[in-house]
Amino acid sequence: MVYDIIESLVHNSIFVKYGLLGLFLNGMLSSIIPIPTELTISGLLLSGQSKVAIFIVLIVGSIIGGFIAYYVGCSGNKFLRRLHKTPNKQQEDRTRILLEKYGWFIIFLSPWIPILGDLIPIIAGAKKYDFKIFVIAMIGGKTFKAIAIVFFSSWILPLIFS
Repeated sequence: MVYDIIESLVHNSIFVKYGLLGLFLNGMLSSIIPIPTELTISGLLLSGQSKVAIFIVLIVGSIIGGFIAYYVGCSGNKFLRRLHKTPNKQQEDRTRILLEKYGWFIIFLSPWIPILGDLIPIIAGAKKYDFKIFVIAMIGGKTFKAIAIVFFSSWILPLIFS
């Protein structure tokens, strides 16, 4: 019963139906809103798609999504300041200190953090976090996660669904 539900989710995901284009869109959107890429990756692997193609498309989509999230934070900050005339100075200082001290590490780990991880690039953009450090940490984190997910899934899925 559980096996049938999982198999149905993996094979009938809207993103799986569109193949690598679906994975690209899924990767891009998952950097902004919590839409997991793991189902799409699993469905594509089980349908015989190349691990390397899946990895490359996932990385490109995820990185573009990370840049979009940072930009949303940069431009959204102006909008939020207009709505909220008096930001809490103490809270802003605390966020700034955390980003200065642990920002690169938080951004690197953000792809692994469910839901909250999608907000971290937006927060980094809103706080005007150093773009060069953001790019290095974001690309490193997303690449590390993609390697782990694609290649671990390609090893474990055939054991489960064969």
